Amino acid sequence: MTRLNIGDTFPSITFNTAYRNDLRTPDIFRGSTVFWVLRYIGCTVCRYDVKLLAERWQEFRDKNTQIYVLMQSDTAHVQADLQKTDTALPFEIITDPEQKIYQLLSVEPAESMDALVAGVSKQLQEKAKLARRAGFSHGDYEGNEQQLPALFIVNEDGIVTYAHYAETIMDMPSIDDVLSLL
Repeated sequence: MTRLNIGDTFPSITFNTAYRNDLRTPDIFRGSTVFWVLRYIGCTVCRYDVKLLAERWQEFRDKNTQIYVLMQSDTAHVQADLQKTDTALPFEIITDPEQKIYQLLSVEPAESMDALVAGVSKQLQEKAKLARRAGFSHGDYEGNEQQLPALFIVNEDGIVTYAHYAETIMDMPSIDDVLSLL
């Protein structure tokens, strides 16, 4: 599939989350839906992103928006991480260990680890430091370590209103940026 653009219809996808199975994208759309595509639950900065999203979830809810985080993790890893950190998330993590959804959405990995962090090593180190201060350490490696992130906003009719494909691991809109788009 080619990359999604504003105005495209988001594909019909059947997916599992950490706690529910066989959900379908057309059935979940209400208000706006943000698909925050990350790497895997053991990635320190990805786990930190999940924490930050959970802390600001009410702001999304106030804008009639739901969040789904897509990760390469399997269900067991996500459940174990959330249990270990005693975290109940107000949104769902889509588990995609075979990376079929990543492929369907054309969210590609970087060509190399150097390309994944090209020009953003200092930013990444700072974010990793914040993540460690918040109590996160690197967990199990899952999926493709070079996976790039992405972000999609979809309206209740299933139309993409925003699409961003990252060029590095740090090339993502901030939570404030996403809230301003809603």
